[in-house]
Amino acid sequence: MCFDHLADDRPWPQAGRERLIVPAPVAIVGTGQSTGEHEALARLGPDTVMMMGDNPALPRMPEAPTLLDFFRHRITGITGRHLLGSARRALESGQDEKVVLACLLHDISNACLIRSDHGYWSAQMIAPYVDEEIAWAVRYHQALRYFADEAVGYAYPESYHRFFGEDFVPPDYIRRDAEYARGHPWYMSARIVTLNDIYFFDDLDEMPDPEIFTDLIGRHFRQPSQGLGFDGSPTAHMWRTMIWPNNFL
Repeated sequence: MCFDHLADDRPWPQAGRERLIVPAPVAIVGTGQSTGEHEALARLGPDTVMMMGDNPALPRMPEAPTLLDFFRHRITGITGRHLLGSARRALESGQDEKVVLACLLHDISNACLIRSDHGYWSAQMIAPYVDEEIAWAVRYHQALRYFADEAVGYAYPESYHRFFGEDFVPPDYIRRDAEYARGHPWYMSARIVTLNDIYFFDDLDEMPDPEIFTDLIGRHFRQPSQGLGFDGSPTAHMWRTMIWPNNFL
């Protein structure tokens, strides 16, 4: 895959200074780890600042990033492999294109934003840019994952026993939302996401190329001309956070 189109001469922000990164509190609260904020504040001076803007340790995003740019440069690792594999599985089994896109985006917040309540966060992120049914399927796949539906061949994930323990009981809001989804006309859209939401990393010969979804994304994802994060949508700040995840403020 060629990234020559990303080559530019934009100056790096805060040039010539040491740039400190303070971890986001949500990532470490409850772990006993320190953010290191007090230590970082004590080090500040003319040549030492808190990081703001592009981090040279991360691939640089284009000025008007597209969804595919996020898959190239932010939605990587296990989450990227999982999303691309789930969507490819749905595509190859002949699912409706809207469902395929829901599979591609269902865990997007896990990539570079937040894991807790990922279905709700992911749905909110994409809502301004996709059909309402796609965002709905992404939102409710999280709750439906915890409840089997033998009629369509969906069983409680064995991986959840390992993740959470054999005696884990989903909280009330998850049960409530799953029951609501079961009675909704779009139930099967969310359920098909769960049927393709499989951790089958070892079964993938290689990381699927996100470019295979270019045309599908073009038909079903409303890419803003200003770029994701810069279009003034209600969720633009979420995309900016993925662009600059190490900003102090």
